[in-house]
Amino acid sequence: MLDSCTNSQERWGGVHQLIDRWLAERKQMVMNYTQLRKRQAPSSAPDTELAAFCDALVDYLSAGHFEIYEQLMREAEDFKDQRGIELAHQVYPRIETITREAVTFNDTYGQPDCGVDEETMQTRLHHLGGLLHERFELEDCLIEVLHTAHKDMLSTV
Repeated sequence: MLDSCTNSQERWGGVHQLIDRWLAERKQMVMNYTQLRKRQAPSSAPDTELAAFCDALVDYLSAGHFEIYEQLMREAEDFKDQRGIELAHQVYPRIETITREAVTFNDTYGQPDCGVDEETMQTRLHHLGGLLHERFELEDCLIEVLHTAHKDMLSTV
C-alpha cells in the first residue's frame, strides 16, 4: 500500500499544491496504518498509535471530500469535460461507501480510552486497509481524468 502511495506522489507531484499536500497526508496515514498493523499490542495508555492513525485518517478523508473532489469537479465543469464528469458520478458513490466505513472505524477507535480489543481492532483495521487501497486507486483515476487531462489548459489560463 505504501508503494502505491509513493508511486502516486511521484506521478502527480507538482501538479497542484493542494493535491501534493493531500497525497502527503495520504502517505502519512499509510505510514501510521503500517505502524499500527505491525504492533503486537498497544504500547501504552493512552493508545497514541491508534490515535495518530485515526487523526490522519479523518484529516485525509476531510481534505478529499471538502477540498480535492470539489476542485476536480469544478475543473471538469469549467473545461466541459463530460467524460470526467461521468467518471466522477460513477466513482463517487463507492468513495462515499468507503468513507462511511472509515468514519465508523474512527468513531469506534478514535476516542481516548475506547477499550480496544486488539484482535478485533486489527481485524477491522485490515479490512479498512483493503478499502483504503481501493479508494486510493479510485482517487488516482479521478486525478488522472479530472486534473491531469486539463494540466496544459490550466497552465495557459
